[in-house]
Amino acid sequence: MAPTKLGIIAGSGPLPGNIARSCQTSGREVFIVAFEGETEPQTCTGAPHVWLRLGAVGELLRQLKRAGCREIVLAGPIRRPSFKTLKLDMRGLKLMGKIGRAMGRGDDALFSIIVQELEDEGFRVVGADTVLAELAAAEGVLGRVAPDDEALRDIELGCRVARSLGTADVGQAVIVHQGVVLGVEAVEGTDALIERCAALRRENSGGVLIKLKKPDQERRVDLPTIGANTITRAAEAGLSGVAVEAGESLILDREAVIAEADERGLFVVGIASP
Repeated sequence: MAPTKLGIIAGSGPLPGNIARSCQTSGREVFIVAFEGETEPQTCTGAPHVWLRLGAVGELLRQLKRAGCREIVLAGPIRRPSFKTLKLDMRGLKLMGKIGRAMGRGDDALFSIIVQELEDEGFRVVGADTVLAELAAAEGVLGRVAPDDEALRDIELGCRVARSLGTADVGQAVIVHQGVVLGVEAVEGTDALIERCAALRRENSGGVLIKLKKPDQERRVDLPTIGANTITRAAEAGLSGVAVEAGESLILDREAVIAEADERGLFVVGIASP
């Protein structure tokens, strides 16, 4: 039996494009909903798609149904807009109360409402790792470089801090060096976290970026993600490696990540859920 057409609600970054190309290679039909000012243009290359503004909720649902999509994946981050700039349509205005309350409670609540609304419309929402199983981070060391004892201690501390952050729905990432927490991720994202921690390391090179899924996170949306660009930025900041939660994090283009880590002398390790 042929797989159903997949609707890709595309945020920024390479993930939605990677999913689309992989599906097309395997013979699965896709339809991309791209957002003005968020989705990268190359995401839609060679695939059926539509461009919408973020507040066009009703049109989004109509386009997905018109395209015959049964399953939906939400892929790639989207900057949280303000109500003043969102310009919700009538369908979106009906959700305003729920969205307003959710925005006050953090991303987890907002994502749960989005998933529930899509399912109420008859769609089945799936995680990116369900569509592409190879995206899920495996446990153990990837590549030639392994964390030393100091890095393992930093990872252990980082896991405790990241878990506390996630419980409060603050962020997914933390950077630790020689037992000192250099920074935690908030709304600025992982790249900005790495950049501001570059000058805070205690001495020489070292430090670990740790990324974990939030404990109560809707796992079909916004799982912790790294790619080759993450490794490049970590190396430029003088970090010694990156640790991600195995089975609960995504690695974009694993071969490119390993190649970049090996070339830069960094470790990448998948760790068991703490």
